[in-house]
Amino acid sequence: MSQALPAVMSDPLTNRGTAFTTEERERLELVGWLPDAVLSLEEQHRRTYEQLQRQPDALAKNVYLEELHDRNEVLYYRVLGEHLTELLPIVYDPTVGDAIKRYSHEYRRPRGVFLSIDRPQDVRPAFQRRGLGPDDVDLLVVTDAQEILGIGDWGVNGVQISVGKLAVYTAAAGLHPDRCIPVVLDVGTDNETLLNDPLYLGVRRSRTRGKRYDEFVTAYLETAAELFPHALLHFEDFGPDNARRILEQNADRYRIFNDDLQGTGAITLAAVVSALKATGTPFRDQRLVIFGAGTAGVGIADQLVEAMVRDGLEPADAARRVWLVDKQGLLTDDMDDLRDYQRGYARPAAEVRGWSDEGGIDLPATVRGARPTLLIGTSTATGAFTREVVTAMAQHVERPVIFPLSNPTERIEAMPADLLTWSDGKALIATGIPVDPVELNGVRHVIGQANNALLYPGLGLGTVVSRARRVTPGMLLAAAEAVAGQARVGAPGASLLPPVADLRASSATVAVAVARAAISDGVAENSPEDLVQAVQDAMWQPRYESLPDAGSAR
Repeated sequence: MSQALPAVMSDPLTNRGTAFTTEERERLELVGWLPDAVLSLEEQHRRTYEQLQRQPDALAKNVYLEELHDRNEVLYYRVLGEHLTELLPIVYDPTVGDAIKRYSHEYRRPRGVFLSIDRPQDVRPAFQRRGLGPDDVDLLVVTDAQEILGIGDWGVNGVQISVGKLAVYTAAAGLHPDRCIPVVLDVGTDNETLLNDPLYLGVRRSRTRGKRYDEFVTAYLETAAELFPHALLHFEDFGPDNARRILEQNADRYRIFNDDLQGTGAITLAAVVSALKATGTPFRDQRLVIFGAGTAGVGIADQLVEAMVRDGLEPADAARRVWLVDKQGLLTDDMDDLRDYQRGYARPAAEVRGWSDEGGIDLPATVRGARPTLLIGTSTATGAFTREVVTAMAQHVERPVIFPLSNPTERIEAMPADLLTWSDGKALIATGIPVDPVELNGVRHVIGQANNALLYPGLGLGTVVSRARRVTPGMLLAAAEAVAGQARVGAPGASLLPPVADLRASSATVAVAVARAAISDGVAENSPEDLVQAVQDAMWQPRYESLPDAGSAR
């Protein structure tokens, strides 16, 4: 008969494996469970990283790290934190997409709260049975997995996006892993591959929509906010219509944040702030074309319009400086298939009549007609930013700002090397993927990655430290400006954004700015005199702490 591991070894937050000291092994009744040697955390880290390097591919590394996550969280976050630039794409985008596809087949142990649309009565007990009090939780990341990264609808498998997001929050900003909860709202799936897979673990029917869906989301929000009144409620990878509607209906009632809308918009704003420092032009003079008018694209438009308004434009005038292009071409007010959130940016049809001799007005025609200073891609349309588009833009602006933000690599609108070549090295570029520096005409161009991880961990930490009642536009602006302030754009070819390698220090800087903005906006319930120290004190460090006596895991 097998014997169960002692509780202190089976709990990943208290287990330290071969790092248990001789005294701890005796006190915690672990004698005989471990080899004789006692290793330090640094020695464990070295061995673990060597094992990780022997994994054959990115997905195998993801699986290895998740297994480590399941048995020793301190060691997991030590390894992740020491190699964040290398491992961020392993634990999150893009490798997490492959892990999500395989989730039901590779399932090992539950991590997170699983809420089924078929059992709404379980929402409250699912949280209550965790034994957590109102001051025990800082952050919940929830998804319904309708629009996972660039791979679409993956049902209950999408819980891994919540798990991965929280791992970044902890590694980058020190949110305590025991005070964070990943959640999946399992409302079914329209993915026929999953529905026909006998091993699929989720609700086996098409997605629930309408009133029943809304009531389920409301039950989650009301329960989470009541049980954990100081926690930030982070929404991730919801479908375009649901994401925006949920945020707009609840932003004034709950401490809610949608990374796809607000985070993507704010990190893009940060890159634009840096670009405009390089060009020496104000926000109020910008003209913006966005190719890809979904959740991310319109979220970016919203943030940049707010920046133009802060720079002196009236809201209507700022909105008229935005042109949205989607699958049907430039969005105009005579189209009957526009989503609600797109209508405010639709151009008058009479205004653009004559921009194209054919049916719709495509991206090249829009660029020729609008003469943008900023061109942003969130389309996942590979190669959409052609030489024709770039040269047309460069005819009217000295330093074109071009952000092909789609990912993964095979979906990017253009590679930076081509954009620089076509613009004679003058384009200012940020991408949604990591890209190696580009050498052109004796200048080394470092390409900044508009990675939301540069922003949302610090935003979350600042919200937690200040106990902000809601996430305000001022807090988002403060986060964007704090990120931009860490980039040094004066030198030729300099990156528009800080490197991921400095993410923990960067997140602390962002958190201080966000907390200060929360206090200024009057939404903070906590106003520490020394914000810098308060942020440092709030950041959990991956190290072994004192342990309880035998019989109790924590």
